[in-house]
Parts: sequence; C-alpha cells; structure tokens
Amino acid sequence: MKDSTLTYADAPPHLSTDSVAVEATYRKITLRLMSFLFLCWVLNYLDRVNISFAQLQLKQDLGLSDAAYGLGVSLFFIGYILLEVPSTLLLRRIGARKTVTRIMLLWGSISTAMAFMNAPWQFYLARTLLGAAEAGFWPGIILYLSFWYPAQRRARITSRFLLAIAAAGIIGGPLSGLILQNFMGVWGFRNWQWLLFLEGLPAVLAGVFAWFYLVDKPEDATWLTAAQKRLVVAALEEEHRQKPDSAPSRLMVALRDPRVYVIAAGWATVPICGTILNYWTPTIIKQTGISNMLEIGLLSALPYIVGAVAMLLIARSSDMRLERRWHFFLSTTAGAAGATMLTMLTHNPAAAIACLSLVSLSYFAAAAIIWTIPPSYLKGEAAAGGIGVISSLGQVGAFFAPIVLGWVKTVTGSFSAGILLVAVLVFAGGVAVLLGVPRQQQAPKSGA
Repeated sequence: MKDSTLTYADAPPHLSTDSVAVEATYRKITLRLMSFLFLCWVLNYLDRVNISFAQLQLKQDLGLSDAAYGLGVSLFFIGYILLEVPSTLLLRRIGARKTVTRIMLLWGSISTAMAFMNAPWQFYLARTLLGAAEAGFWPGIILYLSFWYPAQRRARITSRFLLAIAAAGIIGGPLSGLILQNFMGVWGFRNWQWLLFLEGLPAVLAGVFAWFYLVDKPEDATWLTAAQKRLVVAALEEEHRQKPDSAPSRLMVALRDPRVYVIAAGWATVPICGTILNYWTPTIIKQTGISNMLEIGLLSALPYIVGAVAMLLIARSSDMRLERRWHFFLSTTAGAAGATMLTMLTHNPAAAIACLSLVSLSYFAAAAIIWTIPPSYLKGEAAAGGIGVISSLGQVGAFFAPIVLGWVKTVTGSFSAGILLVAVLVFAGGVAVLLGVPRQQQAPKSGA
C-alpha cells in the first residue's frame, strides 16, 4: 500500500505549489470556473432559503402555522435526498454542463412559479418539487471540482465556493427585506410573491448560460494551453496514484465502508445548523423586538459575514497543517455552543446575533472541511456515488430539523428545546468525525 500521508515536500518538482506556472494555471481555472459556479450557488441559496423571509407574510395569506411552515421547509429534502445519488452518478456520466443546466432551469422555473401559490397544498408540493430539482447540485459541484483541483487545494477552493452561501445571506437578507418593505400591492401582487418571482428568475437565465459556458474536464478547456492541460491532468493523476491500492472504486464497496457513514454524520451537522441559520434567523431577530423588515434583513446578514471570514481562516489553517479532524471538531463545537447560548439570549438583539454567528461559523467551516475527506480515498464510481450517499444521508437531519423546530415553536411558543437538540446533534457529529476518521485518511495527498 502506498503511503497515504504524503506532504507538500513529497510532490515532484514539476508539481510544486511554488511553481509560477502551476499557480498561474489554477488562477485561470478559478477565475473561469469558480466565478460562474459561485454565482450559481448564490442563486441556489437565495431560492432555497428566501422562504424564511417570505413566510413572515406568506403564513398569514396561506393560513400556515409555524408547524405547517416547518413541514413545508422539510418537504424540500424528500426529493433532494432520494435523487442525490442518481444525479451525482449522472453528472459523472454525462458531464457537468448538461447536469448544471438541467438543475438550474428546473429549480429556477419552480421558484418563480411559487409566487402564484394560494393554498397550503401548493406550498407543500412546490417545496417537494424544488428539492427534487436541486438534488445533486451540491455533491455534483464537489465531484466536478475534483476533476480540476488536486486534494491539497480543495479545502481552500471549497471554502471559496461556500462563500456563495455567505454572499447569498449577505445579499439576500437586505434584498429580501427591501422587496418585502416596498413591493406590497405592486400590480396587485403581495410582497412575498414579488420576492419569490424576482429572486427565482435569474436562476433560469443562468441555466441557459451554463449550457454555453461550462466544460466538463480540463482536456476540453479551449481556454487552457496544452501545457496547462498537461499540468492539471498530471497533478490529478499523481493524486490518484497516491491513493491506497485498497481505496474503494466501486459504489457497492464504498457503501460497505464505515468511513462513509462517519463522514455522513459529520456532514449532517451542516444542514442542521443551516436549519437555524437559513430558515429561522429572521424570526429569531424579530422576536428580539425588531419589527422593521429592512432592518431585520440587514441584521440577518451579519452572521453570514462572520461565518464567511471564519471559514476562510479555518480552511487555510486546515490546508496548511494538513489536518481535518480537529479543525472540523472545533468548528462544530463552536456551533453547538452558539446554539446552546441562543436559547438563553433570545430577547437581546446583539447577543442573538453573536450566537447566530457562532452557528454560522460551524455551518461554513465544517462544510468546507468535511468535503476534503471523501475524494482523498474514494475513486471512480465510488467517489461519485459515495459523495452522493454522504450528501443524502446528511440531509436526513435537515428533513427532520425544521419539522421539530416548527412543532416546538407552535406547541411551546419558544425555539429553546428544539435548538438545544440541534446543539447536541452538532456536537455529536463533530465527535464522530474526530474519533471515526483515521488520521491517515484525513490528510490531503500530494499534487499541485
């Protein structure tokens, strides 16, 4: 078996991270691909979580309780979970260009159509269809990035991609608040209808653009020189050779690997934190005594800013030290602490924002780190299917968390019990990764 703990110093000279040619090549790739994928992910999150702002008015118009709203939020994850693996495997077969185009056109169309809901069952149906449409986007992009970037670059490049979620929160909060504040009754439509329509339409346009813009692999990139293509392919081949001979390459083998389920438990902490951050932040801020929609939107952006900055620093530290487990554990511990303190500080705006910022730190940093682990030892079909399986299993918590939080809020008038449960689960996920991922499997392999 090959040594699985190679460091940067072990890389061949032509793949050195100090090489000017190497850095220039990856800057070009990042500028070309990540700029567009970043925009796509911003639009994805806007369309997924803008319901947290729409619900401030939508619940009254559709006659939804907090429990019914929580159910609608959770229904998103049914199709999302069921179709994650098929969609990711399909991307490996037909390429990212076709897959991203299909996903964006479908989710953008459904998002804009949600503006015309007038009954609870339509809300439930739309959320279910939206989840099915978006299935495979996140794990598909993670797989797609592994076609371009070797392991030692992935925490940083994943963190840059995840900045899109922060950008969606930073942009989406004030934008949604502005629309809700100023579009009530325009042309006879409610403000939440304008919100869903105006924030859903750009995804349709981006889906059309993806068809003409994306390329599936480095060999097809006409914007790379022949030398740059050889450099990228050589780095990926070098990484592949450094994987242990026993690394799973078939899906069924990966499904029997306990590490897949440990990583899934770790990944589950991210959408669970996201349940608080993405779907209930406006409500939590409103409960502190703030009622102006625009002010709520502006304040809701602050945790995303904190989480984004923390993620960049933590991801850089993780890559520089070639260490994943402790970085992940400490990030999730911060999130669990923030959630716990939130239950005691719900009536203080500044304290609530600080607690939400700790949850945001966990949300972003844990996501950036956890996805560096599967590609480091899964190969071929196992990488595509394993990433899809991990993503799907991790979203099970995201399905139940909104239901539980909504039900607790309806029954008790408070989020406290549900948020404490979130804190326990997030901490447990961090412990699972710390103890369950072998040290030699969490270090990146060599490569430029």
